[in-house]
Amino acid sequence: MAVKRKVQIRRAYEAPAREDGKRVLVDRIWPRGLAKVNADLDEWCKQVAPSTELRKWYHHDVDRFDEFSRRYHEELEDTERAKALEHLRELADAGTLTLLTATKQPEISEAKVLADILRD
Repeated sequence: MAVKRKVQIRRAYEAPAREDGKRVLVDRIWPRGLAKVNADLDEWCKQVAPSTELRKWYHHDVDRFDEFSRRYHEELEDTERAKALEHLRELADAGTLTLLTATKQPEISEAKVLADILRD
């Protein structure tokens, strides 16, 4: 029986919590106004982020989230993104993984899509 991975999402601007485990930024662009020395993250895995074209098309429009999610799943089959996703799986297998994103609505972000994939 497979063990359910503990994967959570948080905003990159939030203070870290003790239960965060590994903290990985999954945005392609560094969070505006966040100093790298204050980021308190273990990795920046920008290779797993959606393409610039998809990100700009989506523009965090809640009405486009389902289509964004579908298109992003397709992009994750790309070799570079698939390797990055596999790396995140390995981190999640090793313990709690917190995916960080700069978006104001993490529940409709690439971090949410990735968390759902990694939990399955």
